[in-house]
Amino acid sequence: MTSEFPPTKSLSKSSTEPSLDDSVQRRSLIAALVVAAAIACIAVVLLVLPATNRDPYTRQTLDLQGSAENGGKLFLINCAGCHGIAGQGLVGPNLHAVANRKNQRQLIQQVVSGKTPPMPRFQPEPQAMADLLAYLNSLV
Repeated sequence: MTSEFPPTKSLSKSSTEPSLDDSVQRRSLIAALVVAAAIACIAVVLLVLPATNRDPYTRQTLDLQGSAENGGKLFLINCAGCHGIAGQGLVGPNLHAVANRKNQRQLIQQVVSGKTPPMPRFQPEPQAMADLLAYLNSLV
């Protein structure tokens, strides 16, 4: 009897299992990828965080003296609908002691970014923002 199929090669253990060289190469590649990811994360942190300190709007706002009285009027017109007339929170969160939870730069970014829906983007003139900060700081 003749076989219609060509003889098959027997698979040796070395052809089915990765060699030691393959394992070393894979580990080296994984290590290189981890190092590259770590460097990318550090670069993002170094580039993004200082950018908030260089933001001219934030810097200009923080250089101004705000009026809590004027900020209160601005709050009633623009913010009270969601945060309540006294900042006690309705749709938006309670803003009493918000200055203990966020620093001044974070408060400015929260107001101007609109990144927490349903809060809209809102960027008043720097003096008006300084007034609003003074009002928010007065909420205890």
